[in-house]
Amino acid sequence: MKRKLRMGMIGGGKDAFIGAVHRLAANMDGLIELSAGALSVNPEVGYESGKLLFLPDDRIYKTYEEMLKAESELPADQKIDFVTIVTPNFAHFAPAMMALELGFNVVIEKPMTLTLDEAKQLHAKVEETGLTLCLTHTYSGYPMVKQAKQMISEGAIGAVRKIIVEYPQGWLSTLSEREGNAQAAWRTDPSKTGKSGSMGDIGTHAAHLAEYISGLKISKICADLNIVVPGRAIDDDGNVLLKFDNGSNGVLIASQIAAGEENALKIKVYGEKGGLEWHQMEPNTLLVKWSNAPAQIYRTGNGYMGSFAKHNTRTPGGHPEGYLEAFANIYKNFALTVNAKLNNEEPTAEMLDFPTTEDGVRGMAFIENVVSSSQSDQKWWDYKI
Repeated sequence: MKRKLRMGMIGGGKDAFIGAVHRLAANMDGLIELSAGALSVNPEVGYESGKLLFLPDDRIYKTYEEMLKAESELPADQKIDFVTIVTPNFAHFAPAMMALELGFNVVIEKPMTLTLDEAKQLHAKVEETGLTLCLTHTYSGYPMVKQAKQMISEGAIGAVRKIIVEYPQGWLSTLSEREGNAQAAWRTDPSKTGKSGSMGDIGTHAAHLAEYISGLKISKICADLNIVVPGRAIDDDGNVLLKFDNGSNGVLIASQIAAGEENALKIKVYGEKGGLEWHQMEPNTLLVKWSNAPAQIYRTGNGYMGSFAKHNTRTPGGHPEGYLEAFANIYKNFALTVNAKLNNEEPTAEMLDFPTTEDGVRGMAFIENVVSSSQSDQKWWDYKI
């Protein structure tokens, strides 16, 4: 790369957890610099946040509209190359669409939009403009997840027969949205988070991981969504039976009322010859089980890893890489892809290995379909996109 890519951030001001994560991830490989920001709906908080991040006064904006318009009018060697959108779900679509219309690439938090229709519109705009949109499904950034995906794509365990993916958390075991928890407040408000709670927030991660690793697409579902905590307005727990487009089946569990759990995302994929197992809370290990041989333990940072895992590993074996590094892999691959396009070069398959609007559309379709299935008396619900 001849220079760092210039990033403008929408949302993510001081005290915002995910904004800091995005900035750390974007900065990790030295490919990106924060150049501008509209960091809060509160102008005073936005300005203070910008100063804390050492942004110049004229690059701290009161609104995203002001930022995108002003940046689009700057000379090519000064204006931002892309925007990162780290607002709640309901505030994703409008800034993303405006950014694309003004010629900016986009990084956006998941789920991509508030509705499936909005997601389709963003996908169409990306297709129309040829710009790049990256969706931060963080867990696809882990080296051992990429190793599992490559092994399955190369036929190591044979045709996939069954997928079990579960994502239990316990942080919403009480009615914390009424106890001053700001994260809980917007995530359990249908007007801000969309029509699903736990399935929209973490179930989408589980569904994306199942499709990403296996290379398959969900084709039918049978869903059961629940409101477990009395007084809550939206689902906090759910179970989904899955069928995939190769005829295989699976189970997906997403719950935020699993008291005592932290962030226990895990997946098992079984094929004709063996199975793979990965746990997010032990991310540097991939368990490989064979039907006719002893089980194996694959570890990040070793020479036997495939090209995709190696491309996304920074440290030698035994030096753990975790959530921030996985997040940074999403940004690194996005930055390398955008840079290649700017230089009229063809990105490699490893560079292009990050979630896009296609994943965003499928994520919104997952939410729409599990809600419809849960409300229906029909056993199997044909997956609609």
